[in-house]
Amino acid sequence: MNQADKNTNQEERKVLIFGTFDLLHAGHESMIAQARVLGNYIIAIIARDDTVRKIKGNPSYNNEKQRAKNLKNSGLVDKVIIGSSGNKYDIIRKIRPDVIALGYDQFAFTLGLEKLIIDEKMSTHIHRLKAFKPQMYKSSIIRAGLSHQEPRSHGGINNDELLIEKPGAFTQVF
Repeated sequence: MNQADKNTNQEERKVLIFGTFDLLHAGHESMIAQARVLGNYIIAIIARDDTVRKIKGNPSYNNEKQRAKNLKNSGLVDKVIIGSSGNKYDIIRKIRPDVIALGYDQFAFTLGLEKLIIDEKMSTHIHRLKAFKPQMYKSSIIRAGLSHQEPRSHGGINNDELLIEKPGAFTQVF
């Protein structure tokens, strides 16, 4: 949804989501759709490459710039920001979202969120989103299916190479 498409009488309600957003799939679409119910301006924070390696134990299929570009080009969110290499909470302090929407399986860096909100005197609500077919639409599962493919010299997949089945409009894995 573009700013121009929004109802000007409606107050902006910012929802912050976090993730690697590698190999976009129906689970990501569901996550973002759930976040959209919580507010009308979705800001996605893309995990830095070093953060992905630290948390997941291996690199993402696409680098942080490509992941940010793919998510932005998907049109699913209003703004995409590559996260911080330093203090992971700085972006929350800067944006001061109305809602922080966490994926069902997101636990890294979430332990101190409530304390941060209180300390910064924010009225931010934390909302845990529901899983969407996690046995099928989870990046680690999709990535495992790609392990049989030859590595790409450009460090990612061609956006037109992999389609997945799901109900809804978003069927391409970027």
